[in-house]
Amino acid sequence: MKIAERQHGAVVVITLTGSLSGADAEQVKNRLLQAMKTNRGRFVMDAAEIAFIDGTGLEMLLDINDEMNRIGRALKICAAGETIRRIMELTGVAPLFEQFSDANEAVRSFL
Repeated sequence: MKIAERQHGAVVVITLTGSLSGADAEQVKNRLLQAMKTNRGRFVMDAAEIAFIDGTGLEMLLDINDEMNRIGRALKICAAGETIRRIMELTGVAPLFEQFSDANEAVRSFL
């Protein structure tokens, strides 16, 4: 799993590339928790390059969302591909996240 970030004003966009599964999920979780703490929850997870997500990856996203809820926010996910959206819908977790078509739309949601 490759993790990249870019700054959009006061919001950090974290782009994940690869499969969100197994051991990679813990690495991603640590990075997202760090972003939550250092950016007061003003970050977006760009899922455009995530090819696959398994149960461990979904559980990690739910854990991050729970942490975000504790500070009055929700995990914002943008640009999820059809496969990822379908997996989230089939497992019933899709409504738990704020989802956007692209990073710019997600960043603007902080205004």
